[in-house]
Amino acid sequence: MTNILITGSTRGIGAAALAALTASGASVVGHGMRPRDGAIGADLAIPGAAEQLWGRALDALGGRIDVLVNNAGVFESVDLDATDSEWASTWARSNAINLRAPANLCRLAVKHFRENGGGRIVNVASRAGHRGDSPQHWHYAAAKAGLIGMTKTIARAYAHENILAFAVAPGFTMTGMAEEYLSSRGGEKLLADIPLGRVASAEEVGETIRWLALDAPPSLTGATLDINGASYVR
Repeated sequence: MTNILITGSTRGIGAAALAALTASGASVVGHGMRPRDGAIGADLAIPGAAEQLWGRALDALGGRIDVLVNNAGVFESVDLDATDSEWASTWARSNAINLRAPANLCRLAVKHFRENGGGRIVNVASRAGHRGDSPQHWHYAAAKAGLIGMTKTIARAYAHENILAFAVAPGFTMTGMAEEYLSSRGGEKLLADIPLGRVASAEEVGETIRWLALDAPPSLTGATLDINGASYVR
């Protein structure tokens, strides 16, 4: 049985991915800001929280983790004309949750995988990491671009040790974060930018995560899979 830790599993994409992974027979430990429905609670904005989460998940899974899925993230806005303190705090929180915590978990995963014959990492990035985002979300685009770059680096560095790394880059996905953003920014205008004519469902992204975690061929390591309805094509 494949043992998996997935962050941000209590709603949206994370919940859909957890359901898909569990249905495929994997043993999955989830995570949320607070303990809920069996998920381990951890605030990833706090230094050291990622390390504590890893240790608790490792205990819950009998001392072995085969796959790490970094899905937890925040999408908070800050205006260019915000105060310096508001700007700095938003950047710090975004970087902590969207990049620093995933990096720390990836580090722990790679060290663990090197001692146990390999493993897989799936990092949930964003279309924003490729094409940028709104003027209120410089920090989000920067962090997600960093996550993609980190995934490629891990893949190149450790593939010879059977450590594989993949990224998923969704565009708008119908989760709580996206629904709020669409309504506040004029949903019809944003949908017009998506040739498919709709945003992705959480289940579509969750299934992609499941495939990368369990079934994707090793030669795909280092790849980023775009799920954005052709709104950004590389």
